[in-house]
Amino acid sequence: MLVYVLNKHGKPLMPCNSRKARLLLKAGNAKVVRVKPFTIRMVHGSSAYIQPVNLGVDAGSKVVGISATTDKKELYSSECKLRTDVTDNLSTRRAFRRARRNRTTRYRPPRFLNRRKSKKKGWLAPSIIQKINTHEQIIKQVHNILPISKIIVEVAAFDIQKIKNPSIINTEYQQGEQLDFWNVREYVLFRDNHSCQHCKGKSKDKILNVHHIESRKTGGNAPNNLITLCETCHNKHHAQQIKLKVKRGASFRDAAFTCPSDRRVSVMRWAFYNKLKEQYPNVSMTYGYLTKNTRISNKLEKSHAVDARCISGNPMAKPSENTYTQKAVRTKNRQLHKATTNKGGSRKSNQAAKYVFGYQLFDNVRYKEQECFIFGRRTSGYFDLRLLNGVKIHASASYKQLELLQKSRTILTERGMAIPPTS
Repeated sequence: MLVYVLNKHGKPLMPCNSRKARLLLKAGNAKVVRVKPFTIRMVHGSSAYIQPVNLGVDAGSKVVGISATTDKKELYSSECKLRTDVTDNLSTRRAFRRARRNRTTRYRPPRFLNRRKSKKKGWLAPSIIQKINTHEQIIKQVHNILPISKIIVEVAAFDIQKIKNPSIINTEYQQGEQLDFWNVREYVLFRDNHSCQHCKGKSKDKILNVHHIESRKTGGNAPNNLITLCETCHNKHHAQQIKLKVKRGASFRDAAFTCPSDRRVSVMRWAFYNKLKEQYPNVSMTYGYLTKNTRISNKLEKSHAVDARCISGNPMAKPSENTYTQKAVRTKNRQLHKATTNKGGSRKSNQAAKYVFGYQLFDNVRYKEQECFIFGRRTSGYFDLRLLNGVKIHASASYKQLELLQKSRTILTERGMAIPPTS
């Protein structure tokens, strides 16, 4: 097992094996900083020899894959399951708020001043913000234990501009087909030579309109869905007096994440990538089709951690023994009362004691030589113990049989089984 090493100033060094770490601890030259992943800190000076370490990030809306590699070896590997309850929690809070306002004796009209955030540029939904924050927190954890020199993030499944132009490189991505045109309309007029594409100028009508081949709702305002018509032909077409003999060009609407869930993934990934560039110096991006091609070419199995290793640029690096499973959890429930009421109208309290016999929710404990987490508590001192993949260890274990290993955190970590791939 690899042990991560920090110098006396807290900066990460290259990891060592467990035997060397044990000797350092026994000699008093190091002290334990963290249990998962196991990290020690040097008390005295140490070698500053550092190799380039690439960090591959398989960003996602449900599971994040992380892999830190050198040319020959994988130093860290993890898969983190993200929270998916944020939207439901916000809906529950909204229902309670409306019910509370309806119970008051005075009328409270709706106020819209607190809803202006959605109209600001760059606004993101709370569920997306929470996922981005979790991504950042995971990467920061790896940065704290390894000398990361480069970060590569997968931002989308494929590159639309490369489909249109396979030879596109570097700054050409910023020089799209609408470059130097102040809007789509001017571009379409210029593309069609400022002439009607139906009558070819035979109507002598000098007024030109831009017509949607498919409806705006169906086809959007993409240039391949627009065509130049003179006003005469335009009016006749809408009056069903003439029929256009044109078809729209190749559409990439379906390829650009049409379903709502995929659109959120795309928005989240790009927002996360742009934010990451502000925090770290050497950040680059890649696409899912490149990751898949690398994985298949090297005959690797499909998993989030393996994808992250392919993204890091070292797919054939020796897999790490330090494979971790992580899960983001909600650490505080601020709902004061339950939705149901007692007989007589009194409401039940929804607040439980933070500590029960010294243990709180999601504490990492040892029960009969088995490491697990507290997923349920009873005031009588019996706890529901589970692994992060949902396997039950014991439904009612006494607090007398537990040993505390690590206090509850927003991201729980355990060594073991990887999360099955979702796609």
